[in-house]
Amino acid sequence: MYVTLIAVAALWGAATGLLVPRAAYRLSVEPEEAWRGECPEGHALMGPARGWLGGTKCQVCAVAAPVRRPVHAEVAAGGKAGAELPADEAREEGDGEEAAPAPRPVPPLRTNPAIPVVTALSCAALAAATGFRPELAVWLLCAPFAVLLAVVDLRVHRLPDHLTLPLAVAAPLLLGAAALVPGAAGSFAYALLGGLVLGAAYFLLFVINPNGMGFGDVKLALSLGVLLGWYGWGILFAGAFAGFLFGGAYGFGLVLLRKANRKSHIPFGPFMIGGALLGVLFGALSATA
Repeated sequence: MYVTLIAVAALWGAATGLLVPRAAYRLSVEPEEAWRGECPEGHALMGPARGWLGGTKCQVCAVAAPVRRPVHAEVAAGGKAGAELPADEAREEGDGEEAAPAPRPVPPLRTNPAIPVVTALSCAALAAATGFRPELAVWLLCAPFAVLLAVVDLRVHRLPDHLTLPLAVAAPLLLGAAALVPGAAGSFAYALLGGLVLGAAYFLLFVINPNGMGFGDVKLALSLGVLLGWYGWGILFAGAFAGFLFGGAYGFGLVLLRKANRKSHIPFGPFMIGGALLGVLFGALSATA
């Protein structure tokens, strides 16, 4: 039964991980931009949950190969029908006005095989460490959203409120329900205090150095503090410290490779999530012992 539990958790992680790329594509925009509602080919993203759930192809692209639209529909004199004109020739044929700047290219909507693999491995590890305890359901529900946040932060250095705030509300509610089920190994009171403590600590860091800590990190700290605090203060501090350790090592490595300097901004969300995962795993294992 224990092996079956791990296998089911891994399948859950793989299945939900396959849904992450579309949501990450839609959410990976600048703060002033609206969520993407179309695929790179211009087709509306349809499907369950108003197009948020689905594969990496829209309904049109899934059944037909995308047709490349020509940049210039006119045919140059003596040219080849359907050929695209160079930018300077296109301006010469115009009315003398400067051509409008080209829009920012939209990243392709494709599956990254690492995403479902990471999600599956994370869920399997959580199941192996937690076993048949009610809080496992909370870990498995939160894991895909944590991976989604990490992917978006890596792409655009942003942790959207549409994910961090609902997660900050859902985490204590779910753990509160788990605490009512016999066999729970954590403390709901410590979970609530952990969210407040870690959120306050990150908020203080944000006030001290707003250029080095984003406010999205503060909101993410609320939910991560709840999850870590479930297993006590030691796990809370260990998971938080691991996040800073991972982020510091990554930044130091970039400096050594001369790909960044001490003032460069790095996405800190993935390292916060990685540290929290490590802390929860240690907490679950220590509760089992």
